[in-house]
Amino acid sequence: MIIGTAGHIDHGKTTLVRALTGINTDTLKDEQQRGITISLGYAYQPLDNGLTLGFVDVPGHEGLIHTMVAGASGINYAMLVVAADDGVMPQTLEHIAILSLLGLSRGCVVITRQELAQPEQLARTRQQLTLALADTFLAQAPQFVTDSLSGAGIASLKTFLQQQASAQQAISDAGLFRLAIDRAFTLSGQGTVVTGTVHSGTFNLDDKQAGLRLMPANIPVRVRSLHAQNKPDTQSRAGQRCAFNLANISKDAINRGDWLADERCFTPSQRLDVQLQLVSSSPALGTWAPLHVHIGASHLMAHLVPLESGTVQAGKPVLAQLVFEHPLCALPGDRFIIRNAQARQTLGGGRILDANGPDRKRRSAVRLAWLNSVADYLDRGDLSRLLQQAPYGMDHLHLQRLMQKDPSHTTLPEQIVRLTPASNKHLPVVIHQEIWQSLLSRIEAMMEQAHQRYPDEPGIDAARLRRMTDTAMPLSLWHCALQALTEQQRLALKGAWYHLPGHKVSLSEQELALAEQIMALSYQGQYDPPWVRDMAATLDVPEQEIRQLGRKLVREGRLYQIQPDLLYHHQHVEQLAYLIRQYPSNQGVKAAELRDKLGLGRKRTLQILEFFQRIGYSRRLKDRHVIRPDNMLFTNTLDIGNVSGSFGK
Repeated sequence: MIIGTAGHIDHGKTTLVRALTGINTDTLKDEQQRGITISLGYAYQPLDNGLTLGFVDVPGHEGLIHTMVAGASGINYAMLVVAADDGVMPQTLEHIAILSLLGLSRGCVVITRQELAQPEQLARTRQQLTLALADTFLAQAPQFVTDSLSGAGIASLKTFLQQQASAQQAISDAGLFRLAIDRAFTLSGQGTVVTGTVHSGTFNLDDKQAGLRLMPANIPVRVRSLHAQNKPDTQSRAGQRCAFNLANISKDAINRGDWLADERCFTPSQRLDVQLQLVSSSPALGTWAPLHVHIGASHLMAHLVPLESGTVQAGKPVLAQLVFEHPLCALPGDRFIIRNAQARQTLGGGRILDANGPDRKRRSAVRLAWLNSVADYLDRGDLSRLLQQAPYGMDHLHLQRLMQKDPSHTTLPEQIVRLTPASNKHLPVVIHQEIWQSLLSRIEAMMEQAHQRYPDEPGIDAARLRRMTDTAMPLSLWHCALQALTEQQRLALKGAWYHLPGHKVSLSEQELALAEQIMALSYQGQYDPPWVRDMAATLDVPEQEIRQLGRKLVREGRLYQIQPDLLYHHQHVEQLAYLIRQYPSNQGVKAAELRDKLGLGRKRTLQILEFFQRIGYSRRLKDRHVIRPDNMLFTNTLDIGNVSGSFGK
């Protein structure tokens, strides 16, 4: 259990921690000389049951609120400290507000310096606390009267905290690993060390596949060793205070507020969509108001953009966007604190709803409905209601960031469909059943309209069909939709064209006869068929007639246009596609290698490779041509063996 102190300067927070643990958390020379806490201090107390109490001692000075918030963001139990002879003071009230805004729900109140207070002073302090804590999570919290120097009340407080740690429910270590860095320093003979609190997930030093990055800089790091709860360990998990010894990075490259995180955890952004609530003493805030923002261990400047009206008033939570000067990292559900431009007053706080907010249409009705549904999900955990507001569903990575657990190992409500794209390039998608069926029907309707408008075309290629249906649809969802429609035989795929099963291009009797002749000439030429002009001369037919009919045959998928006026039989193109696929997917094929394999000239080989690039089957990487992993062309082509063999029509 990580316990954080809170309270006004000089109310005995550090002395109290020393009385509980025997450890002086003021380690800086300046702190010891001046008798005040300047930076975060840490102490640990092993318990007989194998648990460890961790104490985070925070400064109480009004000018060090940013440090206090950095420490309080990682705690799960609050210990509010008030001196009996002074009573409730300005920073006492501000610290209470910060703890509440950070979403803490457990804590106790410790009244210190008992021997310096008269009975009437102690009674007054109790009365002040009753008023100050009303309507907060500490309203019913137990209170302890102590004196750290004489030891009065310390034993009962220590016993209580140990009982709280033993009774505490285990903190879930699901989700992607992330540690909020609050200190970075260099140890002689060790190198760079970072410390912080693990907000989610688990990191295992022995897991060679676990990749950590310094975020938002996105720098890969290697962990030499780690300490968890002040002890050497090989594993770090959510809720622990940890220190990581990093091998390949300088201390100067690390800032307080950075994250040490799983490489999948974050997408840095300059815009956070949030649910914000101002404290009662806060003035109204208008558009582009400058603010100090504290998230995790970070302290950044941002501008406020209200999303529901022109200003934000104290009262109920409202939707807003925080716009930062530089990218930062956060996840939905993370808590934050805002202070005024002079950093002298805590104005409010809230939680993040979307860590990658848009810069356009951020106030649209659809966008606001989505943010409200995220807030509802964070409160109630109803995934079905959330996905009803997601017109494109959510891929597994974004859902994992929101749920803080792996959705692939989660039983989903029956109204939710889990989609797995055929290509490994795209992540699985989850989408509401009603939205999914509506999407499939919309694609069918668009195909029907296309057939009515272009009756002579055999169908539409995937890219054009997406442009006609919805250009904003993510490719992962689009490929899943086409895959489902073809598997359900609601769409058919012929060559590169999708069409409804009953759709066919009709040819006249005269065109049918000429088409067979064109197909025969193209087939006989194998990988070097005659040009249109040569076909026209052979068949004694005008070139334009060959071109027009050739275009219809291309649309039917019976021929492919490698170059203008150069038509390949579909079987030979399928053979070529299969041949290219036989080369290693990470290396591809060189033009010279394919040229030698086919026995063609360099120019014709390049024309073939450029055709496959043009239709999206392959792409060029330097001097090699590799298959695109997300293409769906020629996926039904059988193993056709030696391309130099004889094939039927």
